[in-house]
Amino acid sequence: METTLTSSKPYLIRAIYEWLADNNLTPYIAVDASIPDVCVPKKFVNDNRIVLNISPIAAHNLRIGNDAIEFQARFGASTQHIFIPTVAVIAIYSRENNRGMVFPQDEAAAKTTANGSGLMENLPISPTHKKKPILKVVKGGKSSDDKVPA
Repeated sequence: METTLTSSKPYLIRAIYEWLADNNLTPYIAVDASIPDVCVPKKFVNDNRIVLNISPIAAHNLRIGNDAIEFQARFGASTQHIFIPTVAVIAIYSRENNRGMVFPQDEAAAKTTANGSGLMENLPISPTHKKKPILKVVKGGKSSDDKVPA
């Protein structure tokens, strides 16, 4: 029986966010604004994309949940409520050095992430992982030439 796993994407977003904050870097997220339910200021969207500063100074009441990222932010003179479904997050990275993580955005990857199968499920397994490791017998701190299959 196969167990359905929750998506790893929100956990990775939270982990990268914490890592950036711990290193005194400014976390930014790139968002696909064409995804349904994305609520961002439309005048700042370019080619269906928007980049948002989610540092504690810029994003008030930030909540990075399993289904969405929500916060209050000022754009010009007005405060706006921002709502981003997790599936719409393209990347999280630092402003200072661009280090972070980019998520797959093709339709199949978005569905995989949305249905909870995780981001790494479809990665190919290297042929080297199919071989059994060979262990060496160590006697008295010296390696012998006897090889024992694992």
